[in-house]
Amino acid sequence: MNRRHTWPDEGLIRAAQDGDVTSLTTVVLESQPHVRKFALSLCATPQDAEDAAQEALIVLYRKIGSLRATGALASWMFRIVRNECLRQVRLLVTRNGEPPVEPEGSAGPSAEEAVLHRLEVERIAAAVAALPREQRQVLVMRDVQGLPGRSVARALGLSDTAMKSRLHRARTSLRRSLAAPGPVPDGAGGRAGREEAADRRGGER
Repeated sequence: MNRRHTWPDEGLIRAAQDGDVTSLTTVVLESQPHVRKFALSLCATPQDAEDAAQEALIVLYRKIGSLRATGALASWMFRIVRNECLRQVRLLVTRNGEPPVEPEGSAGPSAEEAVLHRLEVERIAAAVAALPREQRQVLVMRDVQGLPGRSVARALGLSDTAMKSRLHRARTSLRRSLAAPGPVPDGAGGRAGREEAADRRGGER
């Protein structure tokens, strides 16, 4: 029978916050499976997920003292992972979607234009992060990272036809999300939040 992973108990977290190195190490190790699960549900690729999980665990190790409530460890880790995955997408969107270089002697972008560009990048990043994981992966690899279609299909274990179909659905979903008024729906966060709640219920049994 497989052992079900549970979050560290509050007594262990308090001991870690008080500076007990053994407790801190145990907290990090017991949190690792959950953090990786969050990352895999939120990030675009397995490599991005691994990077985000590692970053979150480093923050946990270094800054556990800033956790105000011992019972809020799961939600704190979820926010850190989500922010790291969003940061990765923002970097890719900015790197691949920068405005063209102005000719020498022409006026550069105004402060207002710079703010609008940053807000648009934030909105695109949030919309991409809200896509289902399968759509998010193919969209980021094909449209943001600029990988050839065949390479994307091979990396994801898909046929070219299946990859194109998934990419079409992702692009359609993204266009609808960006065209809709108001904030971008947080689909990815909702899924991971439900997984977090399920993990907590399992741990209380």
